[in-house]
Amino acid sequence: MRTNPETGVYSGYYRLVESYRNFNDRVCHRTILNAGYLDALNTDQLNLIQKILTAKVNDPGKSLFEQPCAEDPMVIHYVEAFYNRMVAEKRIDVLVGKQDKPVQKNGKDLQVIDINSIRNKDVREIGAEWMSYQAMQQLWIAPFLEQQGWCGEDIRLAQSHIIARAVYPASELETARWMKENSSVCEVTGYDINKITKDQLYRVSKKLYAEKEALEQHLSIRTNELFDIEDKIMLYDLTNTYFEGRKEGSQLARFGRSKEKRNDAKLVVLALVVNPEGFIKYSSVLQGNMADPDTLEGMINNLRVKTSSSAKKALVVIDAGIATDKNLTMIKEKGYDYLCVSRSNLKDYHLEAGVGTVSVTDNKKQKIDLCRVKSERNTDYYLKIESHTKELKERSMNQQFRERFEAGLQKIAYSLAKKGGVKQEDKVYERIGRLKQKYPSIQRYFDIELEVKEEAVVKGKKKEQVAETEPKRNRVVSSMRWSLKEGIDMNARSGVYFLRTSLEANTEAIVWQLYNTIREIEAAFRILKTDLDLRPIYHQKDENTMAHLNLGLLAYWVVNTVRHQLKTEGIHSGWKEIVRTMNTQKAVTTLAQNIQDEVIMVRRCSEPSQHVRALYDALNYKYAPFVKRKSVVHKSELEKNQFIDKQVFSSV
Repeated sequence: MRTNPETGVYSGYYRLVESYRNFNDRVCHRTILNAGYLDALNTDQLNLIQKILTAKVNDPGKSLFEQPCAEDPMVIHYVEAFYNRMVAEKRIDVLVGKQDKPVQKNGKDLQVIDINSIRNKDVREIGAEWMSYQAMQQLWIAPFLEQQGWCGEDIRLAQSHIIARAVYPASELETARWMKENSSVCEVTGYDINKITKDQLYRVSKKLYAEKEALEQHLSIRTNELFDIEDKIMLYDLTNTYFEGRKEGSQLARFGRSKEKRNDAKLVVLALVVNPEGFIKYSSVLQGNMADPDTLEGMINNLRVKTSSSAKKALVVIDAGIATDKNLTMIKEKGYDYLCVSRSNLKDYHLEAGVGTVSVTDNKKQKIDLCRVKSERNTDYYLKIESHTKELKERSMNQQFRERFEAGLQKIAYSLAKKGGVKQEDKVYERIGRLKQKYPSIQRYFDIELEVKEEAVVKGKKKEQVAETEPKRNRVVSSMRWSLKEGIDMNARSGVYFLRTSLEANTEAIVWQLYNTIREIEAAFRILKTDLDLRPIYHQKDENTMAHLNLGLLAYWVVNTVRHQLKTEGIHSGWKEIVRTMNTQKAVTTLAQNIQDEVIMVRRCSEPSQHVRALYDALNYKYAPFVKRKSVVHKSELEKNQFIDKQVFSSV
């Protein structure tokens, strides 16, 4: 009861209300329509209006005025007005929802479904793909490709291929199969999964390689800005990977010194310049027979052009294999400083006055002694490193090599005393030479003496049949002796090596820490070869080989972007372990049938586990690419269009 503002009369204000039972069997009420002040109607008329409207809603095909006593013109007027309002304001859907329509209330989508019809299908991995996609968004790869004139479809395909290389490195054929059957990568990037073929992947790989120089420079600058890196230290090293196949006619594939000990396979050399945070500053693919020291000058020249101004006076850290005097002089002339392991142990050195030994620990908490020394040959800074653990290791290796070397010598000696054994002087020297080549670090500590004599050559004839003329003579070895050289200790320099640098006025501990940054480039090679499956290479054409290597490097940018952020949060897991953890998050489609014979399809991402959530939080990434995607299709239409198997709802 309230006062009518139009008439000033205190009278009833009416609402049309629905009564229903909820899931707990409680009787509830909801307002369907505000009817207002109905002073002109009596109680019988109001009840008749309510009955007619209820009958119409329960049976939409029934006429409004098929009820008895529905001839009152006042009743007819209000019934028509109220029903039209319910239709216009979509109140009927709410009312009918009690019977056979979904109820939308407080953000809830309530449906009456057959629980036996619930099915899950199209379950795919999405965690690692979504994490990698967000890393690519940080790197601004899509905007860069758009600036280069790429169309949106090719950008999405390129993103899909790079993520696939990071998460599931395989051939283009296997990658296409994985995308279609196992992964949600196309769902994340928005590329049409039906267009995925190995030929499309080959095409976009070559197109990405055409952007290598510009894209590499963009990523170098972007990571510097993203993580506030100044590039004051540069790490340079090389590795190689081998080919499966003959690679006939290739300009890249050559036989060379394989780091995988594959002397039967042609190689290609990958040279990288990396900063201490593990991000690539410059990369180059070289012929497989390229010697390590010969590659540095070209890389240094390109480095000056490709990197920022802060890197033009950086410290270049290199390994001993590249640190020739010529290369060190060249680095200095280019305006850089250098730090390396000395190629040979110093002999003519002395301790600086007033300088003592400094003790530090390595990453395994093992003691290492550092001492600054001066060389008579040049004015470079030398740091003598003594590691007790390395000494024990090298002593053990020397002992093992010595035993193997002496066993080889003993085998040659047995052959001299055995009938039919190798005794010819030149053959014996050849065997000794091969043995020395196999153990170069040990053979220099041994003296080997041979006793040689001449014998007559008798082949196919008895001695009494030999002519009286002087027979042909042959030099043979009758015995062999060996011994360790006197006054030489093969373990004298075990565990000792020297760092060489052009830096000045630095403490021993700082130089040691600077050199240990070279472990980052070793880690980069390890990820490329092992986690990203950069070896072996099965491509037969050089253009496909270059595209394959470039794709691996782009995937490495994504991997290192993720791992760098995780390491700053104290998470040091390897990439394979990160992918394994993230793959526990899936995308799944759930199907169910309601009482209207409609199939409700809901596509959702599973809730991230505790470990997955910890990775997302450390990276400050979102938990899922989408919350829910819903569609409702009639069962007959679904079966007709073959969206699902007809057997899915056969029991309904």
